[in-house]
Amino acid sequence: MALRWYAIHTYSGQESKVLQHLRDIIESGDLGDKITQALMPTQEVVQVKRGKKIKTTRKFFPSYLLLEMELDRETTHLIHDMSGIIGFVGSKKPQPLKEDEVRRILGQTERGAKQEISEVPFEIGDSIKIKEGPFKDFDGVVDEIHPDKGKIKVMVSVFGRSTPVEVDFMHVNPVS
Repeated sequence: MALRWYAIHTYSGQESKVLQHLRDIIESGDLGDKITQALMPTQEVVQVKRGKKIKTTRKFFPSYLLLEMELDRETTHLIHDMSGIIGFVGSKKPQPLKEDEVRRILGQTERGAKQEISEVPFEIGDSIKIKEGPFKDFDGVVDEIHPDKGKIKVMVSVFGRSTPVEVDFMHVNPVS
């Protein structure tokens, strides 16, 4: 039999523990080449909270792991009996993932490692106060959001006229 990718459903919050256990099994070589990779697709996300950038890791598929393995009686038994695992995704018989699905998921994981996603702490129309730069202490309204740059365009009143100003997420505070 050939190696194929399978999705494993875990209990919520148990993904890391199960992933580590599977990686320990792979490293020990107890199953030979029957299980070769265990993955939890994630992406680094940058959030701005209270004016500070915070990096967090977000799971693409919470409660699921991907496993490259040869499906046979021994590996099926191992997965079904492992603590923290609900079972394989699929019908009664585990179904391998399609090759294009695997390429897409692995591509997302690789892109996620290369690029961070900024979680936008604002929405268009939100009132904000600028806390740094030449427009410090100006109040404004969010007009555009550019998460790839980590900036927002804010409309501020300068000499009685509405003027667009581009500001970093970290240089503004929401006004309640």
